[in-house]
Amino acid sequence: MTARTLHLFIFAFFGLSCLGAQASDTFSPPVKDQLTPLPAGSLHFKGGFENNIENSLAHWNKGVLPYADLVQFFRTGRPQFALGEMWGKAVRSGAMLYRYTHDPELKAILSKTVADLLSTKRANGSISCVDISKQPDGPGWELWERKYVLLGLEEYYEQVAQDPAVLQAIKDEADCTIRQIGPAPKVSILESGGSGTRIESSTILEPILRLYKLTGEQRYLDFAKYIVSQGGAKGANLVEEAVKNTDPQKMGAGYPKAYEMMSFFEGVSEYYRVTGDPKYHTAILNLFHKIRDQEITLIGNGGGDQPFSPGWWGEAWDYTALEQTNPKIVKTMETCSGVTWLKLCSQIARLSADPAAMDDIEKYAYNGLVGAMKPGGDGFSYINRLNGSKTNPDGWGWKFKNLQVTCCNLNGPMGLAYLPYVAVMSSTAGPVINLYNAAEVATTTPSGRPLKLSIKTDYPISGKISVSIALQEAERFTIRLRIPAWSAETSLSVNGKPVTAIAGTYAPLDRLWSGGDKIALNLDMRCRLINAPHGSDHEGDAFQALIRGPIVLSRDENIDPDYAKPVSIISRDGYVDVIPVSPTLATTHLQFKVPTQTGFIQMVDYASVNNWNGKHICTWLPGQRH
Repeated sequence: MTARTLHLFIFAFFGLSCLGAQASDTFSPPVKDQLTPLPAGSLHFKGGFENNIENSLAHWNKGVLPYADLVQFFRTGRPQFALGEMWGKAVRSGAMLYRYTHDPELKAILSKTVADLLSTKRANGSISCVDISKQPDGPGWELWERKYVLLGLEEYYEQVAQDPAVLQAIKDEADCTIRQIGPAPKVSILESGGSGTRIESSTILEPILRLYKLTGEQRYLDFAKYIVSQGGAKGANLVEEAVKNTDPQKMGAGYPKAYEMMSFFEGVSEYYRVTGDPKYHTAILNLFHKIRDQEITLIGNGGGDQPFSPGWWGEAWDYTALEQTNPKIVKTMETCSGVTWLKLCSQIARLSADPAAMDDIEKYAYNGLVGAMKPGGDGFSYINRLNGSKTNPDGWGWKFKNLQVTCCNLNGPMGLAYLPYVAVMSSTAGPVINLYNAAEVATTTPSGRPLKLSIKTDYPISGKISVSIALQEAERFTIRLRIPAWSAETSLSVNGKPVTAIAGTYAPLDRLWSGGDKIALNLDMRCRLINAPHGSDHEGDAFQALIRGPIVLSRDENIDPDYAKPVSIISRDGYVDVIPVSPTLATTHLQFKVPTQTGFIQMVDYASVNNWNGKHICTWLPGQRH
């Protein structure tokens, strides 16, 4: 093996660590992730998220998705801007789902469509919906489309089949882009795109860096450095704004597009891993904390059209955490934004082992993400409301015969595919349990010995979780468990002996572990009464909401014709004594009797409410006037 071949081999293994497989011990990157995903196939959910994943997989990725029609845009051109993103989104989520399921039928579908896409490669190496004579960018948004071509092919190459032809296609697409985009006389990346600030073009940063880590070829890092040097948006340097702790709503030169901004910072996260420059870590962390404080609502998503961004389809940072009870909001919380927030939180968790990031992933997973999915699994809502009509299938996309395909029902499955990716992770000290869906986990100890974790629970019905340890030989290491910030009173024990657990932290269980050891965790599932945020741009009645454990509760018109009537909830010290009852509808997961001054009302988990039938929801409850 030559020195050059060894160099590429090492970089390939480093790339695998960021794309789903384990990192090589022979390479020390500038920045090592504190948490790393388990190898493919290591974790299998039991119920809960497993049902959501299988439902979406069977009826969407393996069901109705028109892969051949998505490829056709590259063969004959697209009739509308950005339609070339669709193929990459579909294959990216499919590849991540294959990483979890190893479903041979799904592999066959993905392999067929990848081969089909590669057959559209143009003479200059590009896979593009735009004729060479009109490149780069043609009528706008072409680099955004190339970004998703790269991500779809990269995810396929890493998770499904390491086909050299696929890697060559990835390189050809990137090399064509590098020949066309850059300093003069090339076209500036800030002049390529369709939005006012061209931010969408700079999001190609992430797949370019992933390609660099796969190949170790300097030109890809050089191109990434060029993209970052341009600031990410015409008229604004997004990195510098984040370093200065600018509010997200005020970033981006008047175009605070939530989806694209977070997508760019996914690339900045990869850039930090490669360069080790702490400025980029500061930028990522600042943006993360600003978004979760100022933009994320009860259900874990953000963005809106009011009061600062009318007509934006719910896709702009809009101080949404503060404005979430604003009755003027019509469009809010685009599913694409929610899934990208989940993925950005994953970057924070991996880089910093911050349990707050996993708290936000849990919040979105149980509420906004699952709540956006159609009951039949065949798609996701474009936007997601808290009051009124919860779901809306209309939005940017294309209709294939009778099938409406939007950016959001392509991105929703990616959110589901990420849950097993982050549920249980590895660290140098030992495994880290982030999500409490029942699961079977096969991993290794820090010394490399086989280790099995059996997570048994009905969470979030109750907060009782049991973790059984299967280990052939005793070994000292640390198992960390996330203690959610909302769990004010938590009990934790190992083999019956109490252990301290502090809300909003990881509980480190550092001991000599043996086969048969058991961890018992009991989270505080009391129902919390939340007041609407004060200081919003609007005036109105006082609103309150109920959250039980990680689950947001709502009134559902399907079972309660008085769903929107004002109520006065009976509470004590901020908690409400809700009573579990058998669900009225077969499709409802959780239902409770909630005490009010005029009797009980029925409330259910937000995710279960079916508004695809024209019914309505009430999550922020209006108070009674006295």
